[in-house]
Amino acid sequence: MHVESASPTAAPADDRSSRDARADRLFKYTVAAAGFFVLLTLAGIALSMLWGGVDALAEFGPGFFVSTEWNPVERKFGALVAIYGTLVTSLIAIVIAVPVSFGIALFLTEVAPGWLRGPVSSAIELLAGIPSIIYGMWGLFVFVPVMGQYVNPWLDTHLGDVPVIGALFSGPPLGLGMLTAGIVLAIMIIPFVSSVMREVFLTVPARLKESAYALGSTTWEVAWDIVLPYTRSAVVGGIFLGLGRALGETMAVTFVLGNAHRISASLLEPANSITATIANEFAEASDPLHMSSLLTLGFLLFVITFIVLSLAKLMLLGLKRREGN
Repeated sequence: MHVESASPTAAPADDRSSRDARADRLFKYTVAAAGFFVLLTLAGIALSMLWGGVDALAEFGPGFFVSTEWNPVERKFGALVAIYGTLVTSLIAIVIAVPVSFGIALFLTEVAPGWLRGPVSSAIELLAGIPSIIYGMWGLFVFVPVMGQYVNPWLDTHLGDVPVIGALFSGPPLGLGMLTAGIVLAIMIIPFVSSVMREVFLTVPARLKESAYALGSTTWEVAWDIVLPYTRSAVVGGIFLGLGRALGETMAVTFVLGNAHRISASLLEPANSITATIANEFAEASDPLHMSSLLTLGFLLFVITFIVLSLAKLMLLGLKRREGN
Protein backbone atom coordinates (compact mmCIF):
# COMPACT_ATOMS: atom_id res chain seq x y z
CA MET A 1 0.00 0.00 0.00
CA HIS A 2 1.42 3.42 -1.05
CA VAL A 3 1.21 6.39 1.41
CA GLU A 4 1.80 9.93 0.08
CA SER A 5 4.33 11.87 2.11
CA ALA A 6 3.82 15.57 2.99
CA SER A 7 5.62 18.13 0.85
CA PRO A 8 8.96 19.09 2.41
CA THR A 9 8.27 22.78 1.68
CA ALA A 10 4.91 22.84 3.51
CA ALA A 11 6.34 23.19 7.03
CA PRO A 12 8.76 26.07 6.22
CA ALA A 13 5.93 27.86 4.41
CA ASP A 14 3.65 27.53 7.44
CA ASP A 15 6.43 28.80 9.74
CA ARG A 16 6.99 31.79 7.51
CA SER A 17 3.26 32.60 7.45
CA SER A 18 3.17 32.45 11.24
CA ARG A 19 6.20 34.73 11.54
CA ASP A 20 4.68 37.19 9.07
CA ALA A 21 1.40 37.21 11.00
CA ARG A 22 3.20 37.85 14.30
CA ALA A 23 5.30 40.61 12.75
CA ASP A 24 2.21 42.21 11.26
CA ARG A 25 0.42 42.16 14.62
CA LEU A 26 3.48 43.59 16.34
CA PHE A 27 3.69 46.37 13.73
CA LYS A 28 -0.02 47.14 14.12
CA TYR A 29 0.20 47.32 17.92
CA THR A 30 3.35 49.48 17.74
CA VAL A 31 1.89 52.12 15.44
CA ALA A 32 -1.38 52.04 17.40
CA ALA A 33 0.57 52.68 20.60
CA ALA A 34 2.30 55.63 18.92
CA GLY A 35 -1.06 57.07 17.90
CA PHE A 36 -2.58 56.60 21.37
CA PHE A 37 0.57 58.09 22.92
CA VAL A 38 -0.17 61.35 21.10
CA LEU A 39 -3.76 61.36 22.33
CA LEU A 40 -2.76 60.53 25.90
CA THR A 41 -0.07 63.22 25.89
CA LEU A 42 -2.54 65.78 24.57
CA ALA A 43 -5.14 64.84 27.18
CA GLY A 44 -2.54 64.78 29.94
CA ILE A 45 -1.29 68.27 29.13
CA ALA A 46 -4.81 69.68 28.97
CA LEU A 47 -5.96 68.01 32.19
CA SER A 48 -2.81 69.00 34.10
CA MET A 49 -3.30 72.63 33.12
CA LEU A 50 -6.96 72.47 34.04
CA TRP A 51 -6.18 70.83 37.36
CA GLY A 52 -3.63 73.52 38.14
CA GLY A 53 -6.22 76.21 37.43
CA VAL A 54 -8.93 74.76 39.67
CA ASP A 55 -8.27 77.30 42.44
CA ALA A 56 -8.68 80.27 40.10
CA LEU A 57 -11.84 78.84 38.54
CA ALA A 58 -13.27 78.14 41.99
CA GLU A 59 -12.42 81.65 43.18
CA PHE A 60 -13.59 83.68 40.17
CA GLY A 61 -15.88 81.31 38.28
CA PRO A 62 -16.86 82.13 34.69
CA GLY A 63 -16.16 85.79 35.43
CA PHE A 64 -12.46 85.02 35.12
CA PHE A 65 -12.83 84.85 31.32
CA VAL A 66 -14.62 88.21 30.97
CA SER A 67 -12.83 90.26 33.63
CA THR A 68 -10.21 92.84 32.68
CA GLU A 69 -8.64 92.99 36.15
CA TRP A 70 -5.16 91.62 36.73
CA ASN A 71 -3.79 92.74 40.07
CA PRO A 72 -1.53 90.26 41.87
CA VAL A 73 -1.31 92.57 44.91
CA GLU A 74 -5.07 92.55 45.47
CA ARG A 75 -5.34 88.93 44.22
CA LYS A 76 -7.78 89.82 41.46
CA PHE A 77 -7.30 88.14 38.10
CA GLY A 78 -9.12 88.10 34.77
CA ALA A 79 -8.27 86.77 31.33
CA LEU A 80 -10.08 89.11 28.95
CA VAL A 81 -7.13 91.47 28.32
CA ALA A 82 -4.81 88.57 27.53
CA ILE A 83 -7.39 86.93 25.27
CA TYR A 84 -7.95 90.19 23.41
CA GLY A 85 -4.25 90.80 22.84
CA THR A 86 -3.65 87.24 21.68
CA LEU A 87 -6.48 87.27 19.15
CA VAL A 88 -5.77 90.76 17.79
CA THR A 89 -2.04 90.22 17.25
CA SER A 90 -2.66 86.82 15.65
CA LEU A 91 -5.30 88.31 13.36
CA ILE A 92 -2.93 91.08 12.27
CA ALA A 93 -0.23 88.49 11.61
CA ILE A 94 -2.44 86.27 9.46
CA VAL A 95 -3.86 89.23 7.49
CA ILE A 96 -0.33 90.31 6.57
CA ALA A 97 1.21 86.85 6.16
CA VAL A 98 -1.37 85.22 3.85
CA PRO A 99 -1.09 87.54 0.81
CA VAL A 100 2.70 87.81 1.20
CA SER A 101 3.03 84.02 1.45
CA PHE A 102 0.78 83.55 -1.57
CA GLY A 103 2.95 85.95 -3.55
CA ILE A 104 6.16 84.20 -2.50
CA ALA A 105 4.81 80.76 -3.38
CA LEU A 106 3.44 81.97 -6.71
CA PHE A 107 6.73 83.68 -7.54
CA LEU A 108 8.77 80.55 -6.79
CA THR A 109 6.50 78.20 -8.76
CA GLU A 110 5.36 80.29 -11.71
CA VAL A 111 7.52 83.38 -12.22
CA ALA A 112 11.04 83.06 -10.83
CA PRO A 113 13.79 81.78 -13.14
CA GLY A 114 15.37 78.49 -12.20
CA TRP A 115 18.63 80.01 -10.94
CA LEU A 116 16.75 82.23 -8.47
CA ARG A 117 14.39 79.66 -6.99
CA GLY A 118 17.09 77.87 -4.99
CA PRO A 119 18.47 80.94 -3.15
CA VAL A 120 15.00 82.31 -2.33
CA SER A 121 13.80 78.93 -1.07
CA SER A 122 16.93 78.62 1.08
CA ALA A 123 16.35 82.09 2.51
CA ILE A 124 12.78 81.15 3.46
CA GLU A 125 13.98 77.98 5.17
CA LEU A 126 16.59 80.02 7.03
CA LEU A 127 13.90 82.39 8.30
CA ALA A 128 11.89 79.42 9.53
CA GLY A 129 14.87 78.17 11.52
CA ILE A 130 15.64 81.42 13.37
CA PRO A 131 14.75 81.12 17.11
CA SER A 132 11.85 83.25 18.26
CA ILE A 133 13.96 85.10 20.81
CA ILE A 134 16.12 86.43 17.95
CA TYR A 135 12.98 87.81 16.31
CA GLY A 136 12.06 89.39 19.63
CA MET A 137 15.45 91.02 20.11
CA TRP A 138 15.46 92.29 16.53
CA GLY A 139 11.94 93.59 17.00
CA LEU A 140 12.78 95.41 20.24
CA PHE A 141 16.10 96.97 19.25
CA VAL A 142 15.58 97.56 15.52
CA PHE A 143 11.93 97.42 14.52
CA VAL A 144 10.35 99.16 17.53
CA PRO A 145 12.41 102.38 17.02
CA VAL A 146 11.43 102.43 13.34
CA MET A 147 7.76 102.02 14.24
CA GLY A 148 7.94 104.69 16.94
CA GLN A 149 9.83 107.23 14.87
CA TYR A 150 8.30 106.82 11.42
CA VAL A 151 5.36 104.43 11.07
CA ASN A 152 3.22 105.22 14.11
CA PRO A 153 3.38 109.03 13.69
CA TRP A 154 2.48 108.68 10.00
CA LEU A 155 -0.48 106.43 10.81
CA ASP A 156 -1.71 108.73 13.56
CA THR A 157 -1.40 111.82 11.33
CA HIS A 158 -3.00 110.40 8.18
CA LEU A 159 -5.45 107.81 9.55
CA GLY A 160 -6.10 108.85 13.14
CA ASP A 161 -8.95 111.22 12.20
CA VAL A 162 -10.56 108.98 9.59
CA PRO A 163 -14.07 107.89 10.65
CA VAL A 164 -14.53 104.29 11.80
CA ILE A 165 -10.92 103.19 11.34
CA GLY A 166 -9.34 106.22 12.98
CA ALA A 167 -9.55 104.69 16.44
CA LEU A 168 -7.37 101.81 15.29
CA PHE A 169 -4.47 104.03 14.23
CA SER A 170 -4.43 106.84 16.78
CA GLY A 171 -2.12 106.90 19.74
CA PRO A 172 1.31 107.86 21.03
CA PRO A 173 4.34 106.91 18.94
CA LEU A 174 5.72 104.38 21.43
CA GLY A 175 6.69 101.77 18.88
CA LEU A 176 5.57 98.99 21.20
CA GLY A 177 2.05 97.73 20.65
CA MET A 178 -0.29 95.28 19.00
CA LEU A 179 0.52 96.41 15.46
CA THR A 180 4.25 95.94 16.02
CA ALA A 181 3.70 92.53 17.58
CA GLY A 182 1.41 91.51 14.73
CA ILE A 183 3.97 92.49 12.09
CA VAL A 184 6.75 90.58 13.88
CA LEU A 185 4.46 87.54 14.14
CA ALA A 186 3.68 87.84 10.44
CA ILE A 187 7.39 87.78 9.60
CA MET A 188 7.74 84.68 11.76
CA ILE A 189 4.89 82.68 10.19
CA ILE A 190 5.46 83.71 6.55
CA PRO A 191 8.14 81.01 6.04
CA PHE A 192 5.79 78.28 7.26
CA VAL A 193 2.74 79.37 5.27
CA SER A 194 4.70 80.12 2.10
CA SER A 195 6.53 76.77 2.28
CA VAL A 196 3.24 74.88 2.50
CA MET A 197 1.76 76.89 -0.37
CA ARG A 198 4.85 76.37 -2.51
CA GLU A 199 4.83 72.60 -2.00
CA VAL A 200 1.15 72.24 -2.83
CA PHE A 201 1.43 74.55 -5.85
CA LEU A 202 4.08 72.19 -7.21
CA THR A 203 1.55 69.33 -7.11
CA VAL A 204 -0.69 70.97 -9.74
CA PRO A 205 -0.42 68.89 -12.97
CA ALA A 206 1.60 70.75 -15.59
CA ARG A 207 -0.92 69.87 -18.31
CA LEU A 208 -3.63 71.91 -16.56
CA LYS A 209 -1.48 75.04 -16.47
CA GLU A 210 -0.16 74.50 -19.97
CA SER A 211 -3.71 74.14 -21.29
CA ALA A 212 -4.71 77.41 -19.64
CA TYR A 213 -1.67 79.21 -21.05
CA ALA A 214 -2.45 77.75 -24.49
CA LEU A 215 -5.92 79.29 -24.30
CA GLY A 216 -4.40 82.71 -23.67
CA SER A 217 -4.62 82.92 -19.86
CA THR A 218 -2.22 85.21 -18.02
CA THR A 219 -0.06 84.06 -15.13
CA TRP A 220 -2.48 85.65 -12.67
CA GLU A 221 -5.46 83.92 -14.28
CA VAL A 222 -3.68 80.56 -14.16
CA ALA A 223 -2.82 81.09 -10.49
CA TRP A 224 -6.31 82.25 -9.52
CA ASP A 225 -8.43 79.95 -11.70
CA ILE A 226 -6.27 76.81 -11.89
CA VAL A 227 -3.60 76.60 -9.18
CA LEU A 228 -5.55 77.98 -6.22
CA PRO A 229 -8.78 75.97 -6.77
CA TYR A 230 -6.76 72.78 -7.26
CA THR A 231 -4.86 73.27 -3.98
CA ARG A 232 -7.52 75.09 -1.97
CA SER A 233 -7.77 72.55 0.87
CA ALA A 234 -4.01 72.36 1.43
CA VAL A 235 -3.68 76.15 1.28
CA VAL A 236 -6.35 76.57 3.97
CA GLY A 237 -4.55 73.99 6.09
CA GLY A 238 -1.28 75.90 5.73
CA ILE A 239 -2.94 79.16 6.72
CA PHE A 240 -4.37 77.66 9.89
CA LEU A 241 -1.01 76.08 10.65
CA GLY A 242 0.50 79.56 10.59
CA LEU A 243 -2.34 80.89 12.73
CA GLY A 244 -1.68 78.19 15.31
CA ARG A 245 1.98 79.21 15.39
CA ALA A 246 1.01 82.86 15.87
CA LEU A 247 -1.36 82.06 18.74
CA GLY A 248 1.28 80.16 20.67
CA GLU A 249 4.30 82.40 20.09
CA THR A 250 5.83 83.65 23.33
CA MET A 251 9.21 85.36 23.39
CA ALA A 252 8.91 87.56 20.30
CA VAL A 253 5.52 88.85 21.44
CA THR A 254 6.77 89.43 24.98
CA PHE A 255 9.56 91.68 23.69
CA VAL A 256 7.47 93.98 21.48
CA LEU A 257 3.87 93.93 22.74
CA GLY A 258 4.47 96.34 25.61
CA ASN A 259 2.98 94.14 28.37
CA ALA A 260 0.36 96.69 29.43
CA HIS A 261 -2.64 95.01 31.00
CA ARG A 262 -5.42 97.03 29.43
CA ILE A 263 -7.75 96.88 26.44
CA SER A 264 -7.46 99.60 23.81
CA ALA A 265 -9.06 99.98 20.41
CA SER A 266 -5.83 101.49 19.06
CA LEU A 267 -3.42 99.03 17.48
CA LEU A 268 -0.58 101.41 18.37
CA GLU A 269 -1.12 101.02 22.11
CA PRO A 270 0.77 98.49 24.25
CA ALA A 271 -1.21 95.45 25.30
CA ASN A 272 -0.73 91.97 26.70
CA SER A 273 -1.28 88.40 25.58
CA ILE A 274 -1.68 85.00 27.17
CA THR A 275 1.83 83.85 26.38
CA ALA A 276 3.43 87.16 27.38
CA THR A 277 1.58 87.22 30.70
CA ILE A 278 2.72 83.69 31.53
CA ALA A 279 6.33 84.36 30.47
CA ASN A 280 6.57 87.59 32.48
CA GLU A 281 4.93 86.46 35.71
CA PHE A 282 5.36 82.70 36.05
CA ALA A 283 8.75 82.86 37.77
CA GLU A 284 7.53 85.39 40.35
CA ALA A 285 4.11 83.89 41.06
CA SER A 286 4.54 82.90 44.71
CA ASP A 287 0.84 83.26 45.53
CA PRO A 288 -1.02 79.97 44.82
CA LEU A 289 -3.99 81.89 43.39
CA HIS A 290 -1.67 83.83 41.06
CA MET A 291 -0.03 80.60 39.89
CA SER A 292 -3.42 78.98 39.40
CA SER A 293 -4.58 81.94 37.30
CA LEU A 294 -1.52 81.61 35.06
CA LEU A 295 -2.15 77.90 34.62
CA THR A 296 -5.76 78.68 33.72
CA LEU A 297 -4.46 81.06 31.06
CA GLY A 298 -2.33 78.21 29.71
CA PHE A 299 -5.35 75.93 29.57
CA LEU A 300 -7.32 78.70 27.86
CA LEU A 301 -4.62 79.07 25.19
CA PHE A 302 -4.78 75.31 24.69
CA VAL A 303 -8.55 75.53 24.19
CA ILE A 304 -8.28 78.47 21.77
CA THR A 305 -5.68 76.65 19.67
CA PHE A 306 -7.79 73.50 19.69
CA ILE A 307 -10.85 75.46 18.54
CA VAL A 308 -8.86 77.11 15.73
CA LEU A 309 -7.51 73.78 14.48
CA SER A 310 -10.95 72.18 14.76
CA LEU A 311 -12.46 74.97 12.67
CA ALA A 312 -9.72 74.40 10.11
CA LYS A 313 -10.56 70.70 10.01
CA LEU A 314 -14.27 71.41 9.57
CA MET A 315 -13.51 73.90 6.81
CA LEU A 316 -11.32 71.36 5.02
CA LEU A 317 -14.04 68.72 5.27
CA GLY A 318 -16.55 71.18 3.84
CA LEU A 319 -14.21 71.98 0.95
CA LYS A 320 -13.71 68.29 0.21
CA ARG A 321 -17.47 67.69 0.18
CA ARG A 322 -18.01 70.57 -2.23
CA GLU A 323 -15.18 69.33 -4.44
CA GLY A 324 -16.78 65.88 -4.45
CA ASN A 325 -20.09 67.34 -5.53
